Amino acid sequence: MNIETLIKKYQAGERDFPGVNLIAACLSGVNLSGANLRAASLSEADLSAAYLVGTNLREASLTRANLKNANLNCAKLGGANLFGANLQGAILNGADLKMADLIDANLSYCDLEGANLYGAYMSGAVLIGAIMPDGSIHD
Repeated sequence: MNIETLIKKYQAGERDFPGVNLIAACLSGVNLSGANLRAASLSEADLSAAYLVGTNLREASLTRANLKNANLNCAKLGGANLFGANLQGAILNGADLKMADLIDANLSYCDLEGANLYGAYMSGAVLIGAIMPDGSIHD
């Protein structure tokens, strides 16, 4: 599925896109709140400033994805589901990860760069079992 088709379907009310392949896609500023992107391939995708509130990214591949200033927060809906997601080398500068579920997520190194969490908002985020940029497992 290409980006245009996904956005048209989303705008028409569809929210179920498990396993979609959007490797290196430009989705900067897109609104995909509440979408099911479970096990999606989003490696190297540009999701900067994307609105991903309540989005299911469980087990998604986000290796080296740009999530700078993305909004993955929502206390009312619960944060984004990043359970078991691969965020190796992802850019998360300024991302809003409040209430996000990062259980068993991999935020470690990829090609000598760990996930960049500088300035990320993580209040209430769940990090149990997450592999952090320094290689430690958060318990």
